[in-house]
Amino acid sequence: MRNYSFHFLILLLLLLTSCKKEEVLDPVPSIEFKSISASEVENFNNQLVVKIAYQDEDGDLGEQDPDSYSLRIRDARLNDFDWYHIPPLTPDNEALNIEGEFEIELNALFLLGNGDQESTTLSFQLRDREGNWSNTVQSPLILILDSL
Repeated sequence: MRNYSFHFLILLLLLLTSCKKEEVLDPVPSIEFKSISASEVENFNNQLVVKIAYQDEDGDLGEQDPDSYSLRIRDARLNDFDWYHIPPLTPDNEALNIEGEFEIELNALFLLGNGDQESTTLSFQLRDREGNWSNTVQSPLILILDSL
């Protein structure tokens, strides 16, 4: 009886140590602000290019439908967001751990008031296909100058 107990204990220890915990994927994407093409622009004149790094463990970033917007950008001077389309970043919408960078070409900024210059920052947030929002990242200060 004692020999069976010992073998049972060894077998139980082997089973417990060989079991792996299934890795749980974090469904929330994360982004990082990388760069902006200029910190000073002319009113209605210069298009900005922003580079954002992304990471998503289940890879459900981007939409097939070009009318679906998953990136929102907010000018600190305004209350509303501008929305941008991001195409799918995984082949066939597979659940893959992905990371990389993409560039966004922004519409030209403009002066809101009567002065000859204003400054602002831009904030960025990305939504995946499940509706999870990434962290929010912010650009450095951008100076907008009157072009006249």
